[in-house]
Order: sequence, then structure tokens, then C-alpha cells
Amino acid sequence: MFPSRRLFLKSLSRSTLVLSLGSILEVARPRWLRASLAAGSNSDQKDPAPPPPSANLGVSFLDIARESGLNVKTIFGGEHKNKYLLETTGCGIAFYDYDHDGWLDIFIVNGWRLDGFPAGNEPTSHLFRNNRDGTFTDVTAKSGLTHSGWGQGVCVGDYDNDGWDDIYVTYYGKNVLYHNNGDGTFTDVSQKAGVAGKGTRWNTGCAFVDYDRDGRLDLFVANYIDMDLATAPVPESGPCLYKGVMVACGPPGLQCGKNILYHNNGDGTFTDVSESAGIFRTSNTYSLGVLTADFDNDGWPDIYVANDSAASALYHNQKNGTFEDIAVEAGCALSPDGKTQAGMGVSAADYDLDGNLDLLKTNFAGDTPSLYHNLGDGSFEDVTFAAGLGAHTQFLGWGCGFFDFDNDGWPDILICNGHVYPEVEQLKTEAGYPQRKLLYRNLRTGRFADVSLLAGPGISDPVPARGCAFGDFDNDGNIDVVVNTVNDYPQLLHCTSVLGNNWIKVRTIGTKSNRSGIGARLTCITHPPGETKPHQQIDEVRSGGSYISQNDLRIHFGLGKAEKVDMLEIRWPSGHVDTLKDVKANQLIFVKEGEGILRTMQFPTNPKSVK
Repeated sequence: MFPSRRLFLKSLSRSTLVLSLGSILEVARPRWLRASLAAGSNSDQKDPAPPPPSANLGVSFLDIARESGLNVKTIFGGEHKNKYLLETTGCGIAFYDYDHDGWLDIFIVNGWRLDGFPAGNEPTSHLFRNNRDGTFTDVTAKSGLTHSGWGQGVCVGDYDNDGWDDIYVTYYGKNVLYHNNGDGTFTDVSQKAGVAGKGTRWNTGCAFVDYDRDGRLDLFVANYIDMDLATAPVPESGPCLYKGVMVACGPPGLQCGKNILYHNNGDGTFTDVSESAGIFRTSNTYSLGVLTADFDNDGWPDIYVANDSAASALYHNQKNGTFEDIAVEAGCALSPDGKTQAGMGVSAADYDLDGNLDLLKTNFAGDTPSLYHNLGDGSFEDVTFAAGLGAHTQFLGWGCGFFDFDNDGWPDILICNGHVYPEVEQLKTEAGYPQRKLLYRNLRTGRFADVSLLAGPGISDPVPARGCAFGDFDNDGNIDVVVNTVNDYPQLLHCTSVLGNNWIKVRTIGTKSNRSGIGARLTCITHPPGETKPHQQIDEVRSGGSYISQNDLRIHFGLGKAEKVDMLEIRWPSGHVDTLKDVKANQLIFVKEGEGILRTMQFPTNPKSVK
């Protein structure tokens, strides 16, 4: 144990940073090989040989969750056998600066078991406050966020525009909306606000989104299956088999749930407008991950939903309070050969810098993830194989995200994996129940390189992952990842880098637009040294995403060697545009709609200063 946790983090910066590629391989490859042997992977599923050790990734990820104080297990279903599909989906997680001190806190959704728990021993969700020294303190009880049940997803947004971001947690059962009181405490306003839900629903992904651009955040809630445990089928009833092994039944053969859209009334309450808004017109929606983004650049937020064993949905905003599902005709609903997929997690980014937001979706084992390239005319092209993402079919994907792990100004990809059935431990043909992650580096050519085995044990060590969220928890300029697992401890993947690339973070504060700035489109233009053309990136502030999780609401742009942002443009949901010029790199800026930069925060742990 280190004499202090501050010294512990410093040790990471000085030890993992200087790992050469060869050293990283010596750490990562034996762990992965041991995991593969334990899982009984056959020769057809072994990973291709890693790139030669002459190359240097310059970035490493290490799981520091336990050392940092994230010391509670996420409990979800049976550990070796599941009776119902309800026990398989796991929980989301959030990077969430609930106290607005500029340091990311962590909210961990927790689950349940069929047999229940003795009074006083129930698992609950947890809020961990960032101590600003690389450690966290559990403040759940003090904050009023203690709650038990079949937790699922989480999303964040300031629904009442009081300046404090609120939090919404979905459950199998009743959902919970917590109002942030601004003093470190929260109040459950679910029933009063009208967003608890009716009956027992299997609610999953969620997102706050101002779909009608009236300055108030509305709420979209995905639903998976209408399941009553009293009548739900059990493995023996089918029997329900996966490669000859009896497993939990579904989702095919079970009644799908219905997605819900709540309109913000502006008085602290919401109205269910799902039917009138056209959400119910999409059938067979076994819905999980939810993503909001302006995919056609018309200034209005659309909603993409990953569906399990069904075509995914793209609810196109009609600008009149209604939506139309155009996923099939837009080319982002099915596999390249027209088959339905088992979609889980979702993310968006302009990975090729053409000014259009592209889509990433994770899928079931035996399939690849889906990468949909936005053609800019309202349609997408599946470029999974052409982009280099089609090599692995042995993994089952959940949380995912585009993120610039090396701060070179090009979005990279991380996919978290883990099998859905613990019973696969009996099989010798699977990659195992815990699985390693996939990390893809953007080659700036429309293609990605698999660097999973070069990025440290945080990527290569197998875990039964579910939700994941992206954010820079220690404000050193490198994006970290927090991962929720099934019947295990969460992961906090600390990213360290020797590359010395620059960055900028932007926190949006709406005035006429919603206070969180959700839906704002940011354009970042730099002129990197040695390049003749300007480097233009885009991103949007969004609630929800990944697999039923919440990323940092601050927008992060890697700048490479550029020492300033030549122009930063923010197009707010209201239509107002703020333009900032010559913004210094390596700082967090707070931008208020119509007023510009309110304040800045610079941190002592600048990545360029690490030796």
C-alpha cells in the first residue's frame, strides 16, 4: 500500500508512462493468454499476433478502482446460473460532476438477485465524490441516493434549469428522478414529476434531450421486455439453449417493451407524449442503448436506439414535436446482409472529420460491432470491415465509445465485452464469461488499428463488463474510463501518456437553451504545426449513451501539438452561435450562452509536464 493515494497516482504517471511497447506486451500478453486458456478458447478464436514491439503506443491504461476507493461490488443476478433474462443485462455507470467543482464524481448503478437480501444488507447504488487527489469517498447515504432494486441505466441533465445537473436512474420496476438540491443532497421527485413509470416496466437506456428546442430538457426512456417474473419462461421450459447449454430465455418469444418520451412541462412535471410523438409506431423494440445526436445537421436532435434481436431505430426529428423511424431506409438498422442484430451499446463521433456524426453499435457474440459511416445525405453505410473492426466475432460487446485516447485530434474506439450467459463457463468454444476489451486507434484514413494488447492490463485483463463511461477524472488531460461489471468490482481505467499532446475541455452553460447545454454542437478548429490545412473537429453535448451510461458532460478535444484553438464555435439548441478565438490549450473553459468564457480552470498535472 502506498503511504498516500496522491503518491499512488504519481507513481502511475512515472511508472506506467515509461513502459515501452515491449514492456507493455510482457505485462499484457501473459494475462490475456492465461485468461484465454482458462476460458478454453480454441485455435479459431485466438487473437492475431500483435504488431511488432518496435512501435510505441505511448499510452497505457491501468485499473486503479480499488486503490482509488471504488470498493463496492455491483450485484446482478446469479453468479453461475441465471433463471431469467433479467439477471443478465447488468448496470450502467456515470461520470458526473454533481457538485460542479470541476472534478468528475462517479455514480454506480447497482442491481439485485432473485432471492433478495436480509434487511440492512441490500445492495444499493453508490455516489463517490472525487477527492481531487486520485481517490474517491462514498457519499451515498449523505446525498440521499441510497436506493435498492434491479438497477439498469443512468443519465444526467438539469431538467429544471436551476444550475444543478439532476440524475435519472432506470430500473426493472419504477424509475427514479433525483433533483439535485445544490448542497450535496438529492430529493426523489419521481412521482411528483410523473416519470416513475406505470406498472412494472423493464426500463434500460435513457437520455435527457430538448427535442422541441423550447429550452427545457425532455426525457427519453428505452424499454426492453414486458416481463412478469410470475409467468416468464425458465430455461427448462423450452428448453432455451445456447450451443447446447440451457440458458435464460429471450428476448425472441417474449413481448417487447415500449419506448417512452416525456415532454417537460416547465413546472417540474413531465407528460408522456410517446404515442402522439410517433414513438409507439416503431414495433419490436427490444431496446437497450440510447443515443441522441443531430445526424443530418439540421439543428434538431434525433434519437438512435440499439435494439436486441430486432432492427435498430433512428427516430428522425420532424421539427414539429413528432418523430419518424427511418433506420431501415437510412441504412443503420441492420447488418450489411440485412439481418437483425443484438444491439447493446451506442456512440457517435465524426471519426473521419468530414463534418458528419458517425455511429458505433456493439452486438452479440458471433457478430462484429457495427460502424456506420454518415454519408451526409441522411443515410449511412456499414463500413465495419472496411474500417478494420470486423476481425473479432468471439466477443460480446456492451459499453462503448469514441474517445481520443492519445489526444491527436482523431476519435478512437473502445468496446467493453463480457458474455451474457454465465453458463458459458461450461463451454470450450467461447471466449469466456469475463472478456477483454477492444481498443482501436484511428489511423486517420477511415481505418482503425487494433491496439488492444498494447495498451496495458486495463484493456487486456478480462472482466464481465457492462456499462462504461468516459471522462478525465484527474484532470490531467487524458480521458479515463469507468466500467461497471456483473457481480464484481467496478473498474477505473486510468489513462497515462508520454505523447505530450495538447487538449481543451469545454463546459457549456445554457441561458435561452437548457442550462446543461445538452444538444449544443461544438466545432473546434486548430492549425497543427507542419500541417497546411486546418484541423476541424465536431462533437455534441449529450445525455446518456454508451451502454445505459453517462459520459462526462464536458466536451473534450485532443489538439495534437497545436498550442491553441484558433476558433471554437458553439451552436446552441436555441440557434444562437458563440464564436471564441485563440483559446489557450490545456485548460477547462466554462462557456455561457451569449456571454462567452465565464472562467477557466488549469490543473497542475499537465501531461506535458510529466517526465
